[in-house]
Amino acid sequence: MSITPQSPASPAPYGAWASPISAALVAAGATPLSSLALGPDGDLYWLAGRASEAGRQTLQRRHGARTDEVTPLPLNVRTRVHEYGGGAYAVHGDTVYFSHFADNRLYCRGGDAEAAPFTAPGRQRFADFVVDAARQRLIAVREQHPDDPASHAQPANALCAVGLPGSAAAGAETVLASGHDFYSSPRLSPDGRMLAWLTWDHPRMPWQGTELWLAAVLEGGTLGTPLCIAGGPQESICQPEWAPDGRLYFVSDRSGFWNLYRHRDAGGPADAICPMEAEFGSPHWTFGNAMYGFASAQEIVCTYIDKGVSRLARLDIAGGRLAAIATPYEEIRELRVGRGRGAGFLALLGGSPTIPLELARIDLSSGELEVLAHSIADTPDLGYLSVPQSISYPSASGRTAHAFFYPPANQDMQAPEDSKPPVIVISHGGPTSMTVNTLKLATQFWTSRGFGVLDVNYGGSTGFGRAYRDALQGQWAIVDVEDCIAGAQYLVQHGMADGERLIIRGGSAGGLTTLCALTFHDVFKLGASYYGVSDLKGLDQDSHKFESHYNEYLIAPAPHADALYQARSPINHTDRLARPMIFFQGLDDKVVPPQQSESMVQALKRRGVPVAYVALEGEGHGFRKAENIIRTLEAELYFYQRMFGLPTAGAHAAVEIHNL
Repeated sequence: MSITPQSPASPAPYGAWASPISAALVAAGATPLSSLALGPDGDLYWLAGRASEAGRQTLQRRHGARTDEVTPLPLNVRTRVHEYGGGAYAVHGDTVYFSHFADNRLYCRGGDAEAAPFTAPGRQRFADFVVDAARQRLIAVREQHPDDPASHAQPANALCAVGLPGSAAAGAETVLASGHDFYSSPRLSPDGRMLAWLTWDHPRMPWQGTELWLAAVLEGGTLGTPLCIAGGPQESICQPEWAPDGRLYFVSDRSGFWNLYRHRDAGGPADAICPMEAEFGSPHWTFGNAMYGFASAQEIVCTYIDKGVSRLARLDIAGGRLAAIATPYEEIRELRVGRGRGAGFLALLGGSPTIPLELARIDLSSGELEVLAHSIADTPDLGYLSVPQSISYPSASGRTAHAFFYPPANQDMQAPEDSKPPVIVISHGGPTSMTVNTLKLATQFWTSRGFGVLDVNYGGSTGFGRAYRDALQGQWAIVDVEDCIAGAQYLVQHGMADGERLIIRGGSAGGLTTLCALTFHDVFKLGASYYGVSDLKGLDQDSHKFESHYNEYLIAPAPHADALYQARSPINHTDRLARPMIFFQGLDDKVVPPQQSESMVQALKRRGVPVAYVALEGEGHGFRKAENIIRTLEAELYFYQRMFGLPTAGAHAAVEIHNL
């Protein structure tokens, strides 16, 4: 179903266009899709988000032509290991094992039986499961939190075996490997005799340096002496996988790009399968990511990122040759490869500038593509959609930065001649992340109202190789800010933006970029911070274990960081901030606690700078509830229109603006 035009083109200034893409449509249409898995007989499983159910994640199963919900209300298939989660369930036969978010216990549901917990209540969390059927257990990453949350002690991470329901050790937890700060990606060999996994330790993040370990699984289920077979402080390993013939493959960035390698059983350096300047991996923010799988022992099906855009291909392992698979997608977020019948099939999550993220199945023999699930039910007519331009432009210190520019687009509206649009520059979160050009109604909400949008992959973003990613080392709040400013100036110079109506917005790390751009520079006129970092020192003090040493890479190791924290934290320089801002903050946020936003708001109030603050009960780091998605978008639009003297969307969208 699509939204169709309601009237001929009408004149209205940029930023005040009437649009059928409402905030309610954005919220209702946002059905996050993630975490693909394969079951027997070609069944496909995935998680779907439910904004209308407080952001609950429910497990779906595609069986033949029918889609079933495996985990009805109140079940919420989600884990908070590393706070960002992922890898919250596993499938074996017709049985699923999963983490329930409300109590962090593991549950089992087999066939038509009701889901039931099989681990005891406690302070432990689980993620990244593999079923060890021969030993009647799950192997998982376990994160054990202290009994006294007020102690501020960091949780202990380990690889753990958990006895399956019906076994003699049902629910019992046995530590298999410990001693490192972080564990991920346990992968059992096809014959069940070997286990591979990843580790890393403070102060590294997993995209800086990880180790790949291999150990024999002994007769009693314990592990033999582990051997580190790849990785180190300056090499990032991700996605170890076993081929059908029992060979171990993995992705490494030792060449400067995340490429595919095969472990040599006899020792020696791993074999590079298809060396190229492209990314066959992604940063380990969440568990369970997969960018390749095996069609057979001789062929890999993979997706890789080439200059920020995803490609899909079949890889002949022996010859190292890629053969493109034609798809309509420019982003492929995740894939799984099914074998056994004919040439097999591929399931993926993909999108493009005119296709919102969707779940598709591709027959590897015929190439036939079937869409199984949509993230957006009602897609607007193409006449309301802005198709982005991929641009590269010069930034500071001779760097080239990359971004997607979305010009205003609305077939019903027309701006006055010789006028130029206000432009919203988006600084993505992470900061080790990347923005993609898949259709997002949240972006089209702005472009259909006459705003241009520049979505920036600043230095530090993934998708462009390790050197580009490492441009942010020691330079957070410098390089990202410079690249956002340079992008805005590039648009003004080329006549695509009104230089007096430039806006910057961002969430989390992107919120720091936003605040720094407004505090230390004079290019942007307005800003919006979504749970943004304003106090780097406070971030260190309040951050969870996963990111507790991240600033040592982004800023500097202690004690050298203190002076830089002081210099780069906007909260210390509010005397230099004179631009109106609106802040949005979840009151349950454990990544960027509310006091960071609240301190900034109070400082601006005292200085007489126009400021608005929207605090949301029951929301964490990122907003999941439909009513809050609607509220924040409408408030942000109202704020921009008031500040620029444009007609507002309506009194129902009003937010209190102090000092106005």
